[in-house]
Amino acid sequence: MTTAVLTPPQRKTRLDTLAVSLLIACCAFWGFQQILIKFAGREIAPLWQASMRMWGATALLWLWCRWRGVALFERDGSLRGGLLVGTLFAAEFVFIYLGLQYTNASRLTVFLYTSPFWVALLVPRFVRAEALRRTQWIGLCLAFMAVAVAFGEALLRPGMPGQWIGDAMGLAAGLFWGLTTVAIRTTRIATVSAEKCLFYQLGVTAVAAPLLSLALGETWSLDYSALAWGAVFLQTAVGAFASYLAWMWMLRHYPATQLSTFTFLTPLFALVFGVLLLGEPLTLQLVLALAGVALGIVLVSRR
Repeated sequence: MTTAVLTPPQRKTRLDTLAVSLLIACCAFWGFQQILIKFAGREIAPLWQASMRMWGATALLWLWCRWRGVALFERDGSLRGGLLVGTLFAAEFVFIYLGLQYTNASRLTVFLYTSPFWVALLVPRFVRAEALRRTQWIGLCLAFMAVAVAFGEALLRPGMPGQWIGDAMGLAAGLFWGLTTVAIRTTRIATVSAEKCLFYQLGVTAVAAPLLSLALGETWSLDYSALAWGAVFLQTAVGAFASYLAWMWMLRHYPATQLSTFTFLTPLFALVFGVLLLGEPLTLQLVLALAGVALGIVLVSRR
């Protein structure tokens, strides 16, 4: 087996058809993923669930790299940046899994997807070519306001006891997701393969999550229903492996600010899945939000 020769990625200045297609597919699954985490959480302790997911995804990625001949352990000066990216990624998912114990998936998702603001604010400070113009800032704000409209009704309802804790954790997860994207674009990690970038993130989380799980006294078990195992499998194979590998590849080839704005589709997909799977009503707010997000994406994607 030969080792793939790593060449600097050819970056593009705007999203093309391939990027848009991958983004829509990823956002659709990520919207469904929050439901999977919440569903499996009825039987599986949160950080133990995250541990199994990350262990499985790390193993799948290692097998993928063996098959493709992608080097993961060669010295290339990326270790420091990789550990930073991995730590930020781990923090994001710790807050997601713990936060879903206090609040519902819809509320946490809207706070999680504040991450594009951190990307838009911080990336241009390091990569001037990605600075947003006035029209793009308007699009970014419009997209976020559209998401707020979609969730506005739910946000005004009386919540569960301690729901503010989950909301705060969702906001923290969004911050760490944004910082992860910034670190990927501004450290040596930007020059490594997408597989190695993801390996740092999954590997660090696979170590950190079980340690935190033990520290919190969570119960470890493998005796769960088939539906719970199915939810964990989808989170692992599609979520933590396939979709994140595609996301890492796109971050190396396309502008991070434009990619991050597309993620506003995810909470809206979550609402759609709620309508289809949970029988929630399709409201005028949702229709207006979908239109607002679409217009916001068009504005931000313009160069």
